[in-house]
Amino acid sequence: MRLTPGAARDLDLDLDRVDLFDLDLYTSGDPHPVWDVMRAKAPLHHQVLPDGREFWSVTRYDDVCRVLGDHREFTSERGTVVTHLGVDDVAAGRLLTSTDPPRHTQVRRAIGATLTARAVAPWEDRIRQAIVRFLEPALDGGTFDLAERALLLPAIVTGPLLGIPERDWAELVQLTAMVTAPSDPHFRHGGEAATLAIAHHELVTYVTEWVKRRRSAGGEDGSLLDHLMTARAGGEPLTDEEIALDGYSILLGANVTTPHTVSGTVHALIERPEQFAKAQADPSLVPNLVEEGLRWTSAACNFMRYAVDDVRIGGGTVPARGAVVAWIGSANRDASRFTDPHEFDITREGAKRQIAFGFGPHFCVGAPLARLTLRVFFEELLRRFGSIELDGEPQHLRSYFIAGMTHLPVVAQKRKTP
Repeated sequence: MRLTPGAARDLDLDLDRVDLFDLDLYTSGDPHPVWDVMRAKAPLHHQVLPDGREFWSVTRYDDVCRVLGDHREFTSERGTVVTHLGVDDVAAGRLLTSTDPPRHTQVRRAIGATLTARAVAPWEDRIRQAIVRFLEPALDGGTFDLAERALLLPAIVTGPLLGIPERDWAELVQLTAMVTAPSDPHFRHGGEAATLAIAHHELVTYVTEWVKRRRSAGGEDGSLLDHLMTARAGGEPLTDEEIALDGYSILLGANVTTPHTVSGTVHALIERPEQFAKAQADPSLVPNLVEEGLRWTSAACNFMRYAVDDVRIGGGTVPARGAVVAWIGSANRDASRFTDPHEFDITREGAKRQIAFGFGPHFCVGAPLARLTLRVFFEELLRRFGSIELDGEPQHLRSYFIAGMTHLPVVAQKRKTP
């Protein structure tokens, strides 16, 4: 989606005619003016799709946090991704992302300990080496399609941690993109439903085969997926099917958002050379640049929950079993939490209040690793390049779930050494 500054405030916008599932709104339009009006006039918005499916939207920061944070009011166990609206998740209660506490907490604990900030810190040198290699092709001064190349960046960084061989990285990146953007022509295979079915089958099959090989080999290699094989929920070990489903969930989380945060933040810096210069002059600003980039891009644009009972929220009522979409992209532009929210400011106080990683029990378990990767990426980018310019029009991802780009052609100039 377009991340334009100073979104227009068209208070005469007819919210009854707004279609939040209109893919053109995110590909060639701009949803931020719509969310601005929704936060001001309809913090709980109801939409019925032409096929009869319906959902309620919350757009204010506090309401989004409430929906994502309280599993007693808003359950994950019927599905959490808007592309599945109207069809209950067949893996509910087993797939990590479609499971509520206490089971969710029990399974998450098995992998969470390996992904704390302290646990991932020793990976910094290896991550830095990978990012330096990633940036090397841009040093020749030719066109470098950052968005396209960045799709592989998480696999380069996390592939070894997950225990996935390099020969499989490109295929898995393609499959995870098919899950999150099944309507984008770069990833679509037939219709949206067919694309989702193919990607889901191939990813689950991949992890299932991985589990079989690990069991045959015996022992442990210490990889993240390996930890799932020792996880227990309700006092019982996970079944191979549950391991495969949770491995599928981990692969999605690892590959989907970081590349779009990278390309979206770089695009923001290209449009604001004074911010680029400020970060280059003061490397201590890089951690805050990362937080502002996460807020600005909000790559995981939304998550879905279902109301357990009738729930009063946003000045209205969501009926029991009603689907609720919590718009993270809107919450991260809420003026009640962020001053001048449509301005990109790497010195912003409180940027770390962003909820790009979600909120509550399903807060991204890989956030420490993602933050480390993003920090190292921008340290190396700013160290190597004196300027970055567009060399063509960005192309935005055709998705109402993931905010990102498929193409961002840039030309970078080497930084002159003092």
